[in-house]
Amino acid sequence: MEVAAKQPVDITDPAELIQQSRLMYELARLALETDSTRLVTIMIDQANNNKLNVDGVMAGTHSLTHQSGSPDKRAQLKLVEEAQFRELATLLGGMKQTGDAGRTLLDRTMVLYGSQLGNAGLHTNTNMPMLLFGGGWKHGRHLAFDQKNNYPLCNLYVSMLQRMGIETDQFASSTGTMQGL
Repeated sequence: MEVAAKQPVDITDPAELIQQSRLMYELARLALETDSTRLVTIMIDQANNNKLNVDGVMAGTHSLTHQSGSPDKRAQLKLVEEAQFRELATLLGGMKQTGDAGRTLLDRTMVLYGSQLGNAGLHTNTNMPMLLFGGGWKHGRHLAFDQKNNYPLCNLYVSMLQRMGIETDQFASSTGTMQGL
Protein backbone atom coordinates (compact mmCIF):
# COMPACT_ATOMS: atom_id res chain seq x y z
CA MET A 1 0.00 0.00 0.00
CA GLU A 2 1.30 3.45 -0.85
CA VAL A 3 0.63 6.51 1.26
CA ALA A 4 1.31 10.18 0.71
CA ALA A 5 3.99 11.11 3.20
CA LYS A 6 7.10 13.26 3.08
CA GLN A 7 10.42 11.51 3.50
CA PRO A 8 11.42 11.83 7.16
CA VAL A 9 14.49 13.77 8.19
CA ASP A 10 16.39 12.42 11.18
CA ILE A 11 16.58 14.65 14.23
CA THR A 12 19.95 14.21 15.92
CA ASP A 13 19.82 16.90 18.61
CA PRO A 14 19.11 15.13 21.95
CA ALA A 15 17.38 18.28 23.21
CA GLU A 16 14.69 17.66 20.57
CA LEU A 17 13.42 14.45 22.18
CA ILE A 18 9.78 15.49 21.78
CA GLN A 19 10.27 16.07 18.05
CA GLN A 20 12.20 12.78 17.78
CA SER A 21 9.26 11.02 19.46
CA ARG A 22 6.84 12.64 17.01
CA LEU A 23 8.95 11.40 14.10
CA MET A 24 9.20 7.86 15.47
CA TYR A 25 5.45 7.72 16.15
CA GLU A 26 4.67 8.90 12.62
CA LEU A 27 7.01 6.28 11.15
CA ALA A 28 5.40 3.60 13.32
CA ARG A 29 1.90 4.61 12.19
CA LEU A 30 2.99 4.58 8.55
CA ALA A 31 4.66 1.17 8.93
CA LEU A 32 1.49 -0.29 10.45
CA GLU A 33 -0.78 1.45 7.93
CA THR A 34 1.19 0.08 4.98
CA ASP A 35 1.37 -3.38 6.60
CA SER A 36 5.17 -3.15 6.43
CA THR A 37 5.28 -4.68 9.91
CA ARG A 38 2.99 -6.02 12.59
CA LEU A 39 5.19 -5.08 15.53
CA VAL A 40 6.88 -1.82 16.48
CA THR A 41 8.92 -1.11 19.60
CA ILE A 42 9.96 2.42 20.44
CA MET A 43 12.18 3.32 23.36
CA ILE A 44 12.18 6.98 24.30
CA ASP A 45 15.57 7.39 25.93
CA GLN A 46 16.35 10.29 28.21
CA ALA A 47 19.40 8.66 29.77
CA ASN A 48 21.72 11.39 28.51
CA ASN A 49 19.78 13.71 30.80
CA ASN A 50 19.83 16.55 28.35
CA LYS A 51 17.70 19.58 28.98
CA LEU A 52 14.89 19.28 26.46
CA ASN A 53 13.69 22.11 24.28
CA VAL A 54 10.39 22.43 26.13
CA ASP A 55 9.31 25.92 27.25
CA GLY A 56 9.69 26.30 31.00
CA VAL A 57 12.06 23.36 31.46
CA MET A 58 15.51 24.23 32.82
CA ALA A 59 16.97 20.83 33.78
CA GLY A 60 17.43 17.37 32.35
CA THR A 61 14.49 15.02 32.65
CA HIS A 62 16.37 12.39 34.64
CA SER A 63 17.35 14.86 37.33
CA LEU A 64 13.79 16.22 37.41
CA THR A 65 12.45 12.76 38.26
CA HIS A 66 14.66 12.71 41.37
CA GLN A 67 13.42 16.04 42.66
CA SER A 68 9.77 15.16 43.30
CA GLY A 69 9.88 17.06 46.62
CA SER A 70 10.58 20.33 44.81
CA PRO A 71 7.42 22.00 43.46
CA ASP A 72 9.44 23.80 40.76
CA LYS A 73 11.12 20.58 39.55
CA ARG A 74 7.80 18.74 39.65
CA ALA A 75 6.22 21.50 37.54
CA GLN A 76 9.05 21.21 34.98
CA LEU A 77 8.68 17.43 34.84
CA LYS A 78 4.95 17.90 34.28
CA LEU A 79 5.73 20.11 31.25
CA VAL A 80 7.96 17.38 29.78
CA GLU A 81 5.39 14.66 30.40
CA GLU A 82 2.56 16.75 28.96
CA ALA A 83 4.61 17.30 25.79
CA GLN A 84 5.26 13.55 25.56
CA PHE A 85 1.57 12.74 26.02
CA ARG A 86 0.56 15.24 23.33
CA GLU A 87 2.74 13.29 20.90
CA LEU A 88 1.21 10.00 22.05
CA ALA A 89 -2.27 11.49 21.57
CA THR A 90 -1.30 12.53 18.03
CA LEU A 91 -0.18 8.96 17.28
CA LEU A 92 -3.39 7.47 18.66
CA GLY A 93 -5.53 10.07 16.87
CA GLY A 94 -3.79 9.33 13.58
CA MET A 95 -4.36 5.61 14.07
CA LYS A 96 -8.02 6.23 14.90
CA GLN A 97 -8.46 8.25 11.68
CA THR A 98 -6.81 5.59 9.52
CA GLY A 99 -9.15 2.97 8.09
CA ASP A 100 -8.05 -0.64 8.07
CA ALA A 101 -10.25 -3.48 6.75
CA GLY A 102 -13.49 -1.79 7.78
CA ARG A 103 -12.20 -0.71 11.19
CA THR A 104 -9.64 1.79 12.36
CA LEU A 105 -5.94 1.05 12.60
CA LEU A 106 -6.22 1.71 16.35
CA ASP A 107 -9.02 -0.87 16.70
CA ARG A 108 -6.77 -3.44 15.05
CA THR A 109 -3.59 -2.54 16.95
CA MET A 110 -2.52 -2.79 20.59
CA VAL A 111 -0.45 0.13 21.83
CA LEU A 112 1.30 -0.32 25.18
CA TYR A 113 2.87 2.79 26.69
CA GLY A 114 4.70 2.69 29.97
CA SER A 115 7.74 3.29 32.08
CA GLN A 116 10.52 1.00 33.18
CA LEU A 117 10.21 2.36 36.71
CA GLY A 118 7.36 2.41 39.21
CA ASN A 119 9.02 5.16 41.22
CA ALA A 120 11.74 6.96 39.28
CA GLY A 121 13.05 8.75 42.35
CA LEU A 122 13.76 5.41 44.04
CA HIS A 123 14.52 3.43 40.86
CA THR A 124 11.96 0.76 41.73
CA ASN A 125 10.74 -1.56 39.00
CA THR A 126 7.51 -2.65 40.67
CA ASN A 127 4.02 -1.26 40.12
CA MET A 128 5.03 0.37 36.87
CA PRO A 129 2.38 2.57 35.24
CA MET A 130 1.19 1.10 31.94
CA LEU A 131 -1.35 2.41 29.45
CA LEU A 132 -2.99 0.07 26.95
CA PHE A 133 -4.81 1.45 23.91
CA GLY A 134 -6.72 -0.12 21.02
CA GLY A 135 -6.79 -3.80 20.27
CA GLY A 136 -10.37 -4.41 21.35
CA TRP A 137 -9.76 -4.09 25.09
CA LYS A 138 -12.19 -2.41 27.49
CA HIS A 139 -10.97 1.17 27.78
CA GLY A 140 -11.61 4.27 29.85
CA ARG A 141 -10.73 2.57 33.11
CA HIS A 142 -7.95 2.62 35.66
CA LEU A 143 -7.00 -0.79 36.99
CA ALA A 144 -5.10 -0.76 40.26
CA PHE A 145 -3.83 -3.95 41.84
CA ASP A 146 -2.35 -4.94 45.18
CA GLN A 147 0.82 -2.83 45.39
CA LYS A 148 2.58 -5.31 47.65
CA ASN A 149 1.55 -8.45 45.76
CA ASN A 150 0.98 -7.24 42.21
CA TYR A 151 0.84 -9.26 39.01
CA PRO A 152 4.13 -9.57 37.15
CA LEU A 153 4.07 -7.27 34.12
CA CYS A 154 4.65 -10.37 32.01
CA ASN A 155 1.06 -11.40 32.78
CA LEU A 156 -0.05 -8.44 30.69
CA TYR A 157 2.23 -9.64 27.90
CA VAL A 158 0.64 -13.11 28.02
CA SER A 159 -2.81 -11.51 27.77
CA MET A 160 -1.67 -9.45 24.80
CA LEU A 161 -0.07 -12.46 23.08
CA GLN A 162 -3.25 -14.47 23.52
CA ARG A 163 -5.31 -11.58 22.10
CA MET A 164 -3.05 -11.73 19.02
CA GLY A 165 -3.86 -15.41 18.62
CA ILE A 166 -0.59 -16.75 19.96
CA GLU A 167 -1.29 -19.86 21.99
CA THR A 168 0.83 -19.44 25.10
CA ASP A 169 0.23 -19.58 28.82
CA GLN A 170 3.48 -18.00 29.89
CA PHE A 171 6.10 -15.44 29.03
CA ALA A 172 9.25 -14.91 31.11
CA SER A 173 8.18 -14.52 34.78
CA SER A 174 4.42 -14.59 34.14
CA THR A 175 2.07 -16.48 36.39
CA GLY A 176 -0.88 -16.43 33.97
CA THR A 177 -2.89 -13.67 32.35
CA MET A 178 -3.78 -10.21 33.63
CA GLN A 179 -7.29 -10.21 35.02
CA GLY A 180 -9.74 -7.34 34.50
CA LEU A 181 -8.75 -6.36 30.97
